[in-house]
Amino acid sequence: MSKDKSEYLINRKDNQYEVVIGLEVHAQVTSESKLFSTSSTKFGAEPNTQVSLVDAALPGMLPVINEYCVKQAIKTGIGLKAKINKRSVFDRKNYFYADLPQGYQISQFKDPIVGEGKVILDMPDGQKEVGIERLHLEQDAGKSIHDLDPKYTFVDLNRSGVALMEIVSKPDLRSPDEVNAYVKKLRSIMRYLGTCDGNMQEGSLRADVNVSVRKKGSKEFGTRCEIKNVNSIKFMQMAIEYEANRQVDLIEDGQSIDQETRLFDTKKNETRSMRSKEDAHDYRYFPDPDLLPLEVSEDFIEKLKLEIPELPDEKKKRFIEKFKLSPYEATILVSDNETSNYFENVIKKSDVKLATNWIIGELFAALNEKNLEITESPISAGNLSKLINLIKDGTISGKIAKTVFEHMMEGDKDPKKIVEEKGLKQESDPKALEALIDKVIDDNREKATEYKSGKVKLFGFFVGQVMKVSAGKANPQLVNEILKKKL
Repeated sequence: MSKDKSEYLINRKDNQYEVVIGLEVHAQVTSESKLFSTSSTKFGAEPNTQVSLVDAALPGMLPVINEYCVKQAIKTGIGLKAKINKRSVFDRKNYFYADLPQGYQISQFKDPIVGEGKVILDMPDGQKEVGIERLHLEQDAGKSIHDLDPKYTFVDLNRSGVALMEIVSKPDLRSPDEVNAYVKKLRSIMRYLGTCDGNMQEGSLRADVNVSVRKKGSKEFGTRCEIKNVNSIKFMQMAIEYEANRQVDLIEDGQSIDQETRLFDTKKNETRSMRSKEDAHDYRYFPDPDLLPLEVSEDFIEKLKLEIPELPDEKKKRFIEKFKLSPYEATILVSDNETSNYFENVIKKSDVKLATNWIIGELFAALNEKNLEITESPISAGNLSKLINLIKDGTISGKIAKTVFEHMMEGDKDPKKIVEEKGLKQESDPKALEALIDKVIDDNREKATEYKSGKVKLFGFFVGQVMKVSAGKANPQLVNEILKKKL
């Protein structure tokens, strides 16, 4: 791909094309056993140790639906503001993989468990609604391992039969940034619900990305290509950017785009053809004869609605109204349940504004540096609350607080003890501060005279000198008040 042409779509502001993106997100259901068997779903077990006779598809074995997985799918549908279908059908989707023991996948086709819904994205230029086409339940395949032996491929069936929710979006996404926001929001909703842990490193969340391009203003969709099994948001963004530009290049060169399935090579940062794109008839779907249609009552659905916690959008609205946070602050703090819980625990006994600034600023920066989640924070919510109170009551300054914070990050320690042990208490005695200020003015008589003659910018110099002499312990507010009188 030539460099100048690769800029048509993503990098050029005056480009004439737009990218159209739809995602098929495969989210592993959080459950202890598989969709049609009692085998464990625990991650990281020895290969082929979590495979029942049903998972291995031995003759005569019959699948039995896991009610808990059904509940998890319906709860996810409720979280997506989607229609819950009281009648759904499991179908056989016929294709061959070496790690698909049955020779078909039990999935849902025309009658999924969840119908149309929506996800609201918070973008820099405002909110955007992305439509959900459907959510259906299906079983996962096993795993083929190609890099253990130069001659042989190994098969691990531990994942075979694990319950997946396939969440299909409408083609409403228009940029890699929107895809980033969409996947994060989807993951956040499912984590709040406890229906999928969203752990991409363990394969709990991955996506097939459908990409096409068209001239801006056109109502017709272009020919789409599907990029299979992308397992990180960063790779999704990179794959979309490459694939969109590849398609624009073909159009500009007068060539046609073939509808096909492609793979994304993360090392070369490019997509490559895998196979021609199948249509539904290629899979020869038909209702699974071993499974009756799945029917749920209105009462069953209503009871599940009572289990739905406060979700990100509702929590964001509450944070803005109750705590007077900005939409930006609220969006960050509700991004996952653990963060919002941490925030609410901190503000139980401390100032909301200070807590917001310290969590979004200092804490997040420190956790990112150490590659830690909020649940792994060395500083508990209770101790961060104590630190904020020390700032609020004037015991320490904001500058000293940063030093105390660094000590707290070494291990969850009471900030009051750190202040006492390190002698970091702020000097707020007016008489003691007057003596310091008198000395600073006396040592800088020329600058004091210049200040009095109109060089008011020198005030900052005097503040700095006082803070330096006090080793940063002087109360900045008192220093300012006393200096103004003295000068």
